Amino acid sequence: MKPTLVIMAAGMGSRFGGLKQLTPVGPNGQMIIDYSIYDAMKAGFGKIVFVIKHEIEKDFRELIGDRVAKKIDVEYVFQELDKLPEGYTVPEGRKKPWGTAHAILLCRDVVKEPFMVINADDFYGAEAFRILADFLNNPPKGDKLQYAMAGYILKNTLTENGSVARGVCRVSDDNKLLGLDERTQIEYVDGKPMFTEDGGATYEPLDAECTVSMNAWAFPRDILDLLAERFHKFLDTTAKENPLKSECYLPIVVDEMLKEGIAETTVLRTTDRWYGMTYAADKVDVQNAIAAMTEQGIYPAEM
Repeated sequence: MKPTLVIMAAGMGSRFGGLKQLTPVGPNGQMIIDYSIYDAMKAGFGKIVFVIKHEIEKDFRELIGDRVAKKIDVEYVFQELDKLPEGYTVPEGRKKPWGTAHAILLCRDVVKEPFMVINADDFYGAEAFRILADFLNNPPKGDKLQYAMAGYILKNTLTENGSVARGVCRVSDDNKLLGLDERTQIEYVDGKPMFTEDGGATYEPLDAECTVSMNAWAFPRDILDLLAERFHKFLDTTAKENPLKSECYLPIVVDEMLKEGIAETTVLRTTDRWYGMTYAADKVDVQNAIAAMTEQGIYPAEM
């Protein structure tokens, strides 16, 4: 059974309109998402599940989905505010989505295989897909649920053009995830990576070689049933305290399972460089990197 790749793309808006996820970065108009799909197919994934919104379905199919469906099986899942368990309703005035754990939970009816999760607008590099596919095809044995994540080197995920948010990982000597420290503002200060939690009033240093999460995860299919339980709990607690803005985040749910001792996550390190377009100035860097990898034969000019 080939694993499935779930791509979270519900944050995309309508056709272009300056939207970074749909900005061409390759020599023939390829978008970042095209390179993730290419790497996934090469790593042996057998199906792509796009998590999107109904409002962008037409444009998404035209720009991405129909083209991809000619090469690999494609399914669609729609993340909408009213996709809630029976007995729950959308709070009046709520506009924000319910979070990444909700997005993955909605895949329950179409994902029957072990699966990998990524963001639509991140360039991960081929190694992440290879190592997580191998994990899904050959999961370790144990009395706990076995998850995995691709661990990136911090310095390979930063931009010179501003700050970024990263999950800084605490990892055991045997490569198990002990916990994630969310750092919402990491940037270079005097050439060194630093983070601030007070808007830049003070900074603390980070090890440039430390491991960070870029939301590339590998799970057995069983996690979808556990996410259903966790999302119910979220709706009954956190969502009631902050009904308009609270979100159920996948890394936080995974961290809860680790602390409770019901799961363990293997950190599979990659030395690949992450690319994204957090800032407008990042576009040129991404285009130059893709051009170089195309010249090296890592990616074909046509996909």
